[in-house]
Amino acid sequence: MSTFDVRVVRKTGEADGICSYELVRLDGAPLPPFEAGAHIDVHLGVQLGEQLVRQYSLCNPPGETHRYQISVLRDANSRGGSLAMHDHIDTGSTLTISAPKNHFALVDAQRSLLFAGGIGITPILAMAEALAARGAAFELHYSARSPERAAFRERLAASHLAGQVHFHYDSGDAAQKLDLAALLGAADAGTHLYVCGPQGFIDHVLGSAKALGWPAERLHVEYFGAAAVDTGGDQAFEVKLASNGRIVTVPAGTTVLKALAAEGVEIPYSCEEGVCGTCLTRVLEGVPEHRDMYLTEEEQAANDQFMPCCSRAKTPLLVLDL
Repeated sequence: MSTFDVRVVRKTGEADGICSYELVRLDGAPLPPFEAGAHIDVHLGVQLGEQLVRQYSLCNPPGETHRYQISVLRDANSRGGSLAMHDHIDTGSTLTISAPKNHFALVDAQRSLLFAGGIGITPILAMAEALAARGAAFELHYSARSPERAAFRERLAASHLAGQVHFHYDSGDAAQKLDLAALLGAADAGTHLYVCGPQGFIDHVLGSAKALGWPAERLHVEYFGAAAVDTGGDQAFEVKLASNGRIVTVPAGTTVLKALAAEGVEIPYSCEEGVCGTCLTRVLEGVPEHRDMYLTEEEQAANDQFMPCCSRAKTPLLVLDL
């Protein structure tokens, strides 16, 4: 995918531990258009002296081509991206980014319920802007530990979106807590649900919806990272390249992506967590052990594609369409 350079023209503290970054093209040209739910790859290798690419959702109103806006939570337990953004990127910094990609697009629906947990507000905010611009029916429910941890709180409360936005805080009284049973139980068959945030928040929202009989096709989710996987029982296996019959061993503790790269076989990748879909690879023979958060359950069950950045094999050999 093509990349281009941008300058940070504004870095703003949006909440405790959260900063937003407003980006414009260095060459002054319009930015590629995007739709709600889209994200960009941000290349941080120059800042850290190593290859590091992270995905951040666009949170400015879709349709804007003069700027992009992303927001980043400072996470001491992250793999380096958030710390690099907070500690090394400031107003005036230049970055290399990709054109927008969207795995979390809005669908046509009679009504939309948007659920954001913490930094998960970023794609949800763009969705709210898009739905409001269409005059579509929606509600946005934003959960955070406290008002101080809720990004864009003042922007939301003072904007044209205010009437559709509901804030829920762990620190507040019981009356303002998120009541999923009431919200989801009252929804009709024309309502679609969108959720983004920490893993526990996503699991809570989706689990509640499924318990109330919501079908999978009305549930839409964006993960920021893959859930932790127990790798203690991992075993070595082999992958075969269909193009030339070459066989590469994938040891325990090494991903398919890295094992192939060590042998000079490069596959495009980005997140290395099975979230973004960049490294999606066809499987011609064998059964993958899926560990990604990108493919649907039905797509995983087909076993004809997998994510070599995180997934492994249930069979001794996988034949890949490479």
